[in-house]
Order: sequence, then C-alpha cells, then structure tokens
Amino acid sequence: MTTINSSVCKGGSILVFACSGAADVGAVADQAAREMSRNGVGSMFCMGGIGGRVEPIMKKTAAADRILAIDGCPLNCVKATLEQAGFTSFEHLQLADLGMDKGSTPASSENIRKAAEAGAALLQI
Repeated sequence: MTTINSSVCKGGSILVFACSGAADVGAVADQAAREMSRNGVGSMFCMGGIGGRVEPIMKKTAAADRILAIDGCPLNCVKATLEQAGFTSFEHLQLADLGMDKGSTPASSENIRKAAEAGAALLQI
C-alpha cells in the first residue's frame, strides 16, 4: 500500500504549474515557478501528477482558487496537459511572448526574475 505524505501535496489556493523540459526555456519556466513559490505568490505544484491523473493532485488542483501555467516554448505542454485533464480556467504564460526563445535563453537570474514577475502580473499579485 502506498502512502502519500500530505505535506508533499499540500499546494495552496494559487497553484503554479511549469514546464521543466530539457531546453533552456524549460529551465527558466521551472525556476520562475520555484521563485514564485518562495516569494509566496503561489505554490508550485506537480505537473507530472496532472499527467498521471493522481487523485490527490487532481482534487487539489480542482479546488484551487487560481492556476497559472508557465510554458517554456510554443509547444505549450503545460497548457495542453492541464486542458487534457479537464482544467480550462487558468492563466497561461508563454515565455516566447516575453522574447525568450528556445535555444537562446539562458536560465539566468535576470530571465528567471522576468518570468516570475510576468507570472505574478498575470495573477495580479
């Protein structure tokens, strides 16, 4: 029997899902979500749990007040995964809209900060 540590799935009323892909923009998206979480803007949450339809993660996401999806590249994997799981009411940040292009955007503190600030603005925080 598998037990779930409830603190791992705690989340919050504002959930942030991010691309964590292999490309540089995936790293920026991931680190921006982590920065937002550290700054109390929202709680970074488990994209893999949405893809796997893990029940406690699905329930917590359904109960969220606000959701932000951060995609690194125009493939929009985070947005598509949320939509395929039945979530349609969320804000979406596409890093290409900030001028961050796959293959030429290092995961620098400046790019991470810029993405985190854009995410917070979408959430109006």
